[in-house]
Amino acid sequence: MLDIVWIVICAALVLLMQAGFTCLETGFVRNKNSINVAIKNLMDLCLSSAVFWLFGFGLMFGDSFLGLLGTDGFMFSGDYTPLQYAFFLFQVMFCGTAITIVSGAVAERMSFWGYGFICIMVAGVIYPVTGHWAWNGVLTGATQGWLGRLGFIDFAGSTVVHSVGGWCALAAIIIIGPRIGRFESNAKIPGSSLPLSVLGALLLLFGWLGFNGGSTFAADDSIPLILLNTFLAAVFGCLSAAIYSTLKTKTTEVSACINGLLGGLVAITACCHVMTPLASAFIGASAGVIVCTGEQLLIKYKIDDAIGVVPVHLFSGIFGTLALPLLSSSENWGIGLNTWQQFQVQLLGVCSIGLYVFTVSFTLFKILNYFYPLRVSEEAEMKGLNISEHMASSEIYNLLGAMQRQEQQGDFKQAVVVEPFTEAGQIAKQYNRVLARVNTEINARDQVLNDFKNSESRKGAILNASLDCILTINTQGQIKEFNLAAEKCFGLSAPRVFNCNFIELFVPPTAHKEFTESLNGLFSVNTSIALNQHNKITLQRIHGIEFPAELSITQADLLGKKLKEFTFHIRDITKQVEMQNKMHQLAFYDPLTKLFNRHYFIDKLSQEIAFANRHRNSLLLMFLDLDHFKDVNDTLGHDAGDLLLRHVAESLNSCVRNDDIVCRWGGDEFLILFPGLEKHNVASVKAQEILQALCLPIIAEGRELYAQVSIGIAISQYGKVESQQLIQRADMAMYEAKQQGRNTYCFFLPEMEEKINQRFYIESELRNAVKNEEFFLQYQPKVNCQTGVIDGFEALLRWQHPEKGLISPGVFIPILEQSNLINEVTNFVIHSVCQQLNKWEAKGLTVLPVAVNLSMKDFQLDGCYQRVCDALQKHHIHGSLLELEITETMLAKNTEQCISLMSRLQKMDIKFSVDDFGTGYSSMSYLKKFPINTLKIDRAFVSECDVNKEDAAICSAIVALGKSLGLKIIAEGVETQSQLDFLKQTECDVYQGFLFSRPLPVDEIDALLIENIFRK
Repeated sequence: MLDIVWIVICAALVLLMQAGFTCLETGFVRNKNSINVAIKNLMDLCLSSAVFWLFGFGLMFGDSFLGLLGTDGFMFSGDYTPLQYAFFLFQVMFCGTAITIVSGAVAERMSFWGYGFICIMVAGVIYPVTGHWAWNGVLTGATQGWLGRLGFIDFAGSTVVHSVGGWCALAAIIIIGPRIGRFESNAKIPGSSLPLSVLGALLLLFGWLGFNGGSTFAADDSIPLILLNTFLAAVFGCLSAAIYSTLKTKTTEVSACINGLLGGLVAITACCHVMTPLASAFIGASAGVIVCTGEQLLIKYKIDDAIGVVPVHLFSGIFGTLALPLLSSSENWGIGLNTWQQFQVQLLGVCSIGLYVFTVSFTLFKILNYFYPLRVSEEAEMKGLNISEHMASSEIYNLLGAMQRQEQQGDFKQAVVVEPFTEAGQIAKQYNRVLARVNTEINARDQVLNDFKNSESRKGAILNASLDCILTINTQGQIKEFNLAAEKCFGLSAPRVFNCNFIELFVPPTAHKEFTESLNGLFSVNTSIALNQHNKITLQRIHGIEFPAELSITQADLLGKKLKEFTFHIRDITKQVEMQNKMHQLAFYDPLTKLFNRHYFIDKLSQEIAFANRHRNSLLLMFLDLDHFKDVNDTLGHDAGDLLLRHVAESLNSCVRNDDIVCRWGGDEFLILFPGLEKHNVASVKAQEILQALCLPIIAEGRELYAQVSIGIAISQYGKVESQQLIQRADMAMYEAKQQGRNTYCFFLPEMEEKINQRFYIESELRNAVKNEEFFLQYQPKVNCQTGVIDGFEALLRWQHPEKGLISPGVFIPILEQSNLINEVTNFVIHSVCQQLNKWEAKGLTVLPVAVNLSMKDFQLDGCYQRVCDALQKHHIHGSLLELEITETMLAKNTEQCISLMSRLQKMDIKFSVDDFGTGYSSMSYLKKFPINTLKIDRAFVSECDVNKEDAAICSAIVALGKSLGLKIIAEGVETQSQLDFLKQTECDVYQGFLFSRPLPVDEIDALLIENIFRK
C-alpha cells in the first residue's frame, strides 16, 4: 500500500512539472505569444493523456511482439490492481512531459492545431515505441523490450523521455524554420518575463524529485540517494552554466542559469539510482557546459530553438545516458556487464532511439506540413499568436494597436485608453502626456504653415500670370525688360540681354528682314507681324536652336506718346506643334512602316480617279501580298516579321516616283498607285523592278530573310473604274499570281471576275446542298496488283445539283475545303461509310476497309477524334474497317497536334494513308515521325510510268521507300494494262483506277463483294 501512495504522490509531482514548463516557456517568449504557449501546454497534456490511454500505454507496456511494440492493454481499463492503476497514472505524466518538451522549441511560430497533430503523433506512435524498447516489463521485472533485454539502462528517461522530446523538437524546428528576425542580428529575441521563467525552473526542480523518485515504483530506502543526486546535479548544472556564460559573454545570463539547472536534471535522470553524490555533481556541472555550447552550435547553424529545448533535453539526455557506465559501479547495475559492454549497450540505445525518433518524426511532420502547414502566416506571426490563433488580447497589445492606428491614420488627437494599476497603463498614461505636448506643437506649427501658405498663394497668383515669356523692347529693338520665364526659355539671364537687340539675338537670320520691317512699321496691320494678334513665328534660343512660338504684341506710350515700347508675350508652342505633327502622322501614316495608311490611300485614290476622269488620264494600281509571311511570324517571332515589313516598305519606296503613292493596306498587304501610268509593258518593268528589289536579304534572329510578293495589277483607264472596284480587281489579280506559283505578278483579266463570281455561286449553292442533302457517296475499289482481289474501297463524295446536275469534285471540293462547311460534310461522309459497312455486315457480306479523305480543317478541330469515335460506336463498326486519307501538307503543319490525334485514332486500329504522295513536301522526317500505314502514289506519276523514264523512276523510288519503311503502297489512276504491268514489276501492293472500275454507286458494290469471294 505504501508503494502505491508513493507512486501517486510522485505522479502528482510530475504533473506539477507541467506548471513549471508553462511558467518557464511563457516567461521565455514574447508577451504577444504567451497565452498561446500556455494553452498549448494545457492542450498537449490533455491530448497526450487521451492518446496514451487509448493505445499509447498498450504499445508501450502491452505483451511484446519481438521486443518491438506492445499488443494489448489498449484503452486502459478493466480488472487491474491498484498498483497497476498507479503505474498507469505515473506513465501518463511521463508521456505528457515528453510532449511538452516539443512545445517550447517551436514556440512563437507554430499553429495551434498543427502542434496538436504533432502531440498526437508523438504520444501515439513515437514515444510509446521507444518506451517499449527500454521499459516494457519494468513493473513486473520481466523485461521484454529488445533494448531492455540487452541491458540498456535509462532509469527515469534521459533518453526515453527527454531525448525523444528533443529529437522531435529538432525535427519540428528544422521543418518550420526560425522566427522572423531571429538571425537578422546577433541579439536574442527577449522574453516577456524572466522572473516567471525562474519560477518555472523552481517548480520543475520540485516536480523532478517525483519524476526521478517515483521511478523506483516502490517506497524503499533508495529514494533519499536518488533525490539527493537529482538535487546536486541541478545545483551544479546551474552553477557551471552561470560561470561559463560569465566567462564567455562577461555577463551572467538568466537563461543560461535556468537551462543549466534543467540540463543537470535531464542528465542525472538516466542514472540517479546508481551514482554517488560526487559523480552526480560532476554530471550536473558537465551538463551545464554542454547546454551552453549546444545553444551556440544551434545558433551557428541558424536553428531557432525558442527556449533551448534541444541542448537541454536532447544533448544533456544523451550525455547522461552515456555517462552511466563511465561514472558508476557495475555492481549497482545488476545485469552482469562490464563497463565497456555496458557503454556499448548505452550507445546502441541512444543511437537506435535517436535514429528512429528523428527519422519517423521528421517524415511524419514533413507529410503533415505538406497537407496542413505547421507554421502560421507571416502576418499572423508578426501580429502575435495570442490574437491570430485565439483572439486573446492583452493590455500591451491593445496599447500597441492604438498607437499603430494613430500612426496609420496620422491622427494624434485621440488619447489612448489607460488601464489602471498595470505596467501597460503607466506606459499609456505617459504616452498620453507626450501626445498632448505633440498636439500643442503641431497646432502652433500648423498656424505658422497656414500663414506661410496664404502668403505663397498671393505670390503664386501673380507669378501664374507670368508663365509666358514677357519682355519689352523699344522702337530700336533694344530689350528693356526680361522676366524669369524668358530667361528659362531663351537660356540667357536678364542682365546679359539688357539693351541688346532682340532681332539679332532671338530671330533666325532668314527672318531678320521680315521682323525688322514689321518693327519699323510699328507692328501695324499692314505688316506681317501685327499688334494684338496671335502671330506664329520661329525664334531661336542661345546657340541658334530654333523653336516655334506664338507672339502677342501690345504697345505702351511713354512721355505723352513721344516714345513707344512694345511688350512681347511669347509662348513656346514646340509641344503643341509636335502633338499636331504626331496626330497628323497617326491619322495618315502607318506607325510601323511610315507608309500611308488605308484611310489616306482611299481618299487619295478617289481624288486621283476623279482627276483622271476629268483630264482623260489613266492610272495603275498594284496590290502586293507577302508570300508565306505567317511562317516568319510563327518561326522567328513578330519582331522579325516587323523587320521584314519595314524592309519591304523601304524597298517599295526606292522603286517608285515622287508622285506615286505607297500604302500599307493592312497586315502583309501593300498598295501602290501610279498616276498617269497605263501601259502594260511599263507596268511589267516596274513589277519586275519591285520583285528584284525585294530579293535582297535581311538578317533577322541570325538568319537571312527574303521577301517574296505576289503582285496583282489593275488599270483604270480614263478614271472609269471606281476606287473600290479597282482595288478588288487588283486583289483578284494578286490572288491569280499566287495561284501561278507566287513571287510573280499578274494583270487583271475580266475572266478573273467571272471566276470569283462562279466561286461565290458555288459556295452559296454548297450551303443549300448541305441543307437539302444533295451529297451522296460512290465507292472505287482498290485491287491487289498481284492477285486481282479487291483489297478495299475509297469513298468518294459526289454532288447532284438540282439544276446543273452532277458537278465535278474538282470544282466544288477545293471551295468546300476552304469554307466552314467541310467539317459538316466530313461528318456526313464518315457516318455514311460506317452506316454502309454496318449494312454490308448485316447482309453477311465480307466487309472490306473503306478509306475516307480528311481535310486540314478536320484535323485542326478539337472534336475530330470524338466524331470518329461516335460514328464507329453508333454503327457498331470496328476501327480496322476505316482508313483515313490525309495529305502531305497536313503533316507538314501542326506536327505535334497531328501526331497526337493520329496516335489516339490508331489505338482503335484505324489506318492512315498519305494521299497524292510525291506532289507535296515529300519529307522523310514525317514518314518517320507520323504513324502512317500506307503511301498513295499520285496519278500524275502513274499516268506515264510505263512510257516516261522520269515517272517510272519516281514510282520505283516511292515503292522502294515505302517498302523499306514497312508501308503499304497504293497507285492511283491506273487506266492501262501496261501501267499495271509496270507496277507489278516494282512490287506495288494495290492499285485503283478505271482499268478495274470507275467509282460505283453503293447498290453495285454488293455484287462486287460476292464476286470478290470467288476471286480469292
